[in-house]
Amino acid sequence: MRVVIAEDSVLLRAGLIKLLETSGFEVAAAVGEAEGLLAAVREHRPDAAIVDVRMPPGFTDEGVRAALVMRRESPEVAVLLLSQYVEERYAADLLSTSTSGIGYLLKDRVADVSVFLDALRRVASGGTALDPEVVAQLLLRRHRDPLDRLTPREREVLALMAEGRSNAGIAAALVVSESAVAKHINNIFAKLDLPHAEGDHRRVLAVLRFLDGES
Repeated sequence: MRVVIAEDSVLLRAGLIKLLETSGFEVAAAVGEAEGLLAAVREHRPDAAIVDVRMPPGFTDEGVRAALVMRRESPEVAVLLLSQYVEERYAADLLSTSTSGIGYLLKDRVADVSVFLDALRRVASGGTALDPEVVAQLLLRRHRDPLDRLTPREREVLALMAEGRSNAGIAAALVVSESAVAKHINNIFAKLDLPHAEGDHRRVLAVLRFLDGES
């Protein structure tokens, strides 16, 4: 898997390069600013890009804005955002333009190598991976219908869906059967008034429902 890294911290950038290369990834380029990210993606056509949210020169949302441009130009390239703090509006910005190949993790997760690599692989394969802290903030901030219809257990299931977990993964996390998870998910779809659709599209719509409007 070919990856491009955009991270202004020299130490973290070097650490990511070493981690990825020793884990079997090809690091096509590693840059320290947003314009360099766009140039690297155009040149190398990677499978995924790991992007710091705040980058030079302003250290505000340069990485996110570059990622949005990148997704318009190269929608096949997955994006895994890294952030020092929970800034869930950035996840909402990206997910509002795409329903696959998106991830948002706190930088602390990089220290948990297996979690970080699992998230990267999931995003590169077209899935989603949202940091549990981001999901928790989103759920705490949303207090209006139709999410108020959900039971506490259904909210737990929705949170795990937002992290990108499969039904089997949700079942393992909650120590319940997969049939119970399927029932909860069907209840979520019904309570959120989501129409029948093929594949995993309704799962994405369920996640977008509580991401929508956050800022």
